Order: sequence, then structure tokens, then C-alpha cells
Amino acid sequence: MDFPRTPIHGIEVSAYTIPTDAPEADGTLAWDSTTLVLVQIDAGSVRGLGYTYGDKAIATVAKRLAERCLLGKPACDIPQLHESMLRQVRNDGSDGISAMAISALDIGLWDVKARLAGSPLSALLGRAESSVAAYGSGGFTSYSDTQLTTQFSQWVESGFTRVKMKVGSDPGADPGRVHTARKAIGANTSLFVDANGAYAVKQAIALSRRFAEEDVSWFEEPVSSDHLSGLHRIRAEAPAGMEIAAGEYGYSHFYFRRMLEAGAVDVLQLDATRCKGYTGFLKGAAIAESFGCPLSAHCAPSLHMHAACAVPGFRHIEYFHDHARIEQMFFDGFIAPRNGRLQPDMSAPGLGLVFKQKDAERFAVS
Repeated sequence: MDFPRTPIHGIEVSAYTIPTDAPEADGTLAWDSTTLVLVQIDAGSVRGLGYTYGDKAIATVAKRLAERCLLGKPACDIPQLHESMLRQVRNDGSDGISAMAISALDIGLWDVKARLAGSPLSALLGRAESSVAAYGSGGFTSYSDTQLTTQFSQWVESGFTRVKMKVGSDPGADPGRVHTARKAIGANTSLFVDANGAYAVKQAIALSRRFAEEDVSWFEEPVSSDHLSGLHRIRAEAPAGMEIAAGEYGYSHFYFRRMLEAGAVDVLQLDATRCKGYTGFLKGAAIAESFGCPLSAHCAPSLHMHAACAVPGFRHIEYFHDHARIEQMFFDGFIAPRNGRLQPDMSAPGLGLVFKQKDAERFAVS
């Protein structure tokens, strides 16, 4: 396909802070709001969008990168534009806020390219599958047993066959909470736990054996994802049938390579809103394939369904409570899971999303 050399003639960057619908916490953090940083890119007659979740400071970096690296440039030259942004943040560091700003802009560029081609993004990338599995994710440590039971029961009733809960705020209470979750979902639904790095190595190994009594099959970030030797040890000593997962805090393909070389995980998690967009996501997927490691996507389900469908054998996408709620509030074209699977709309170009400006305005931050 011969893409036109359509220049980018406008970019808007904005941030929106949305209160949670109830207090939320995991093993290492508590919060009462989530901030979405949105970019909208105009090229020719189309407007594409990209976004990430994080501090509003990301918007400042994204605006600077847009002005210095993207405006006036051909919108479809994504590799060149991506490298230009990486060079621009060289002295500031290319991880953290810089990586998340690049992520939002890179996603927006891919949306523009697909819209200029009149193609759904998953088709532009080349589909390996028409849909991808998702798992319900919430079960915050701030939830009461009643809240936990209600959320998980509703997910199972809606067709999810996998659900994930947070652990780690009170390790002594975690086995009881996991038992409550198992009762809520029954024997036929897979149960995942996520400690967000809250445990020590020996503590995580001991708890993995307790969690195995409730048939927990996924233990995410039992220790910090930077503690590669610790993850490796837990992986070696965890019960058979329990996968160790991490990677959501990876900002580059170099990080993913180090994690896999260390033998730290059974499943690698990628997050396009952190790992420098779809460009970084696809690099991470290629590295994982070279190690024979399966992949899962972290949060932002409306973005990840397109890229996940383009990766052969992709495991599943995290249907995170906060992000699914915000994406449904803010975007026309939002797609909810059916029978636990997400399927892009093949009649809509790009991501198939249109920002609901008026609905979002009351949440805007300067």
C-alpha cells in the first residue's frame, strides 16, 4: 500500500482526572482517581488519537515532543518520527514520563495511519486472530469481601473465564481473601493474583503454596519487577501449574530482553501505554517470540485489542476495572467483551474510537 505523504498539521494534548467509583488499593499503593493523558493528531482530513494513564506531567512532555518532532512531518513515517522522539528525550531519560508521552503519541500516529488508509488498525497491522481473550481485573485490597464477591460474580456471569485480584496490603489476610474470591467464581473460572511487588521472596514462595490450595494459576509481581533474581527464584519454587508474570513496568524492549534472559517470568506482560506505544509493543512481542515466551497485555483494553490480534498466540488482555470504566465514559466506539473476548470493529477505521469531548470536559486538568 502506497501511503500519501500527508503532513501532520495539528496536535492537541490534554489530561483528565477521573475519580474512582470506590476507594482502591493494591499491595503497594492506594488511590482515589486515575488520570488519562490524551493526544489528538490531525493529518489531512483525519484525526487520530492516542493515550496513556499516569501523571498530568506526561502531557507537558508530550506537547513538547509533538511540537519539536511531529508537526509538519509526514504522518505515516512512524519509524522516523518515533526515533526523532527518542533522540529528543536523550538527556532527560527515555523511561518513565518520557516513555509514556512517546507511547501516547506513537499510538496516535498508528491511529492516523490506519484512518488515512481507511483500515481498522488490527487489519493494518495484519491480524493473526479476529479476537483475543480478556480477563476481569479488580478485586482491590480496599474492597470488602462483599464488594469482592459482587464484582467477581458479575464478571463470571458476563462470560469471563478468568479474573484477577489484588493482594499484598495485608499478607496475613490474603489467603482468606483468595478463598473468598474462589467461592465467588466457582471451580471453573481461573483465578489470578497480583501483589504489585509487595512481598519478600521467601514470603511470596510460602504464599504461593497457600494460594495453590485455591487453584490460583497466575501470580503477578510477587516481588518488584526489578528484582529479577527474586522472580527467577520464585518461578523455580512456585507450585506446578502456577505461572509467574511481570513486565508491565517495562519501558523498552531492552527491559523485556533482560527479564527474559534472567528467566524471571513464565508470561511477559506488555503495556503499549508505557513501552513507547505500538512500535515498542511490537518490538517486545518479537523479543518474547524469540524466547518462546507467551504474552499478556496490561490494562488499556481498547488500545491493546488491536495489537494483540496481530500477535500469533497472544494469551490475553487485562480488562482493568478503572480503564474499562474510563474508556467507556470517554470514547464512542468502546467495545465491551463478549463471552470473555475482545473483538475490534472491522467496519471502523483506526482504533474505531471517537473522543467524547463534552463528556470529558468536567474532568479536565490544566
